[in-house]
Amino acid sequence: MPNNESLTPLKMLLFCFHATNTIIISFLPLYLKHKGLNGTEIGWVLAVGPLASIFAQPFWGYMSDKYKTVKRMLLICIVGLLISSVLFFQMNGLIAIILMGAVFYFFTSPIGALGDSLAQRRADDLNVSFGGIRMWGSIGFATSSLIVGEVLSKIGVQYMIWPYLLFGTIALLVAFRLTDVKVESDPVQLKDISKILTNRPYIIFLAIIMFLTITHRANDSFIGLYIAQLGGSEGLIGLAWFVGVISEAAVFAFAGFWFRKFHTLIFIMIAGALYSLRWFIYSAVDDPVYIIALQVLHGLTFGIFYLSAFQYITRLIPKLLQSTGHLVFFAVFFGVSGIIGSLTGGALIDSYGGTTLYLLMGFCALIGTIGMIIYHVLPYGKEVPAQRNEQM
Repeated sequence: MPNNESLTPLKMLLFCFHATNTIIISFLPLYLKHKGLNGTEIGWVLAVGPLASIFAQPFWGYMSDKYKTVKRMLLICIVGLLISSVLFFQMNGLIAIILMGAVFYFFTSPIGALGDSLAQRRADDLNVSFGGIRMWGSIGFATSSLIVGEVLSKIGVQYMIWPYLLFGTIALLVAFRLTDVKVESDPVQLKDISKILTNRPYIIFLAIIMFLTITHRANDSFIGLYIAQLGGSEGLIGLAWFVGVISEAAVFAFAGFWFRKFHTLIFIMIAGALYSLRWFIYSAVDDPVYIIALQVLHGLTFGIFYLSAFQYITRLIPKLLQSTGHLVFFAVFFGVSGIIGSLTGGALIDSYGGTTLYLLMGFCALIGTIGMIIYHVLPYGKEVPAQRNEQM
């Protein structure tokens, strides 16, 4: 089974990186509060992440395509993650934390995208399910959210750097054993990027899905606050993340069985409709326990949407520019949408409460779903299979 064995380091990398990501997403706000920052200051620090990713994602994607290697870029970024995280956690003043945070996020934000780009290419090369590889990231996220939460509750959030460095070091060790992608073509030039920027179906697709991704990122930022508003504890917030990510892992794991049944845009429309329904139901509940149960929908929304969108843009962009195209998608999903979702979501939940926030998120996702239906009906959605055949 040499093919499956060659994927083991990649699965381990995704597991370890997403385990580190959980630590930052779940516990960095508490760590910064421990450092003495107030809510507004914490918000500024957290906004640095998506802002840095807007620049970092396309940069590292371009470098990967230019030098025809995902593995070397991953190694550079993971080394950068380890060094910058040590420095980041030493900072005390707000300005120092923000500046070092920008450096930290510049190296960390592209790792997930580069890992997924490599997973997509390896899956295509070996004719295996991308979801079967990507689910290991979700398992790492879920495992870390349970174990690290328990550890930090006993030793204190001020020591969160130690589990972070542990998973980061393991990620670096397994990255050396990755099988790189091979692309037989001339080196990418800066002018080649215009092929992505002038690809109308790709740009229109990114613009439409932002109506969905903004709601997803707003939920990432404020589900904990909403559960707290409904009277839930920190334990319930951790459980909500765990249930959501486990359902996501299950969707990824079984992607090989359901994913090729229909056109990828059909799955994106289904995910969009479920996103809208999910947010409308969240806005109507008055007990945080219902939110925990409904987190099962996270797998059916994000899991289906992410797999389908990633597969679709892979078909839309030339093989020469795969990493760049993937990381621009990430910059929109986790960068631009993250900033808009965090800023508008924060203002809405402060002024009108979580119920209004989730109600408006439901309408926003509905607009995105309708936009995707129109996009599918227009010629753009029908061009993809022909383009794919030309590439193959």
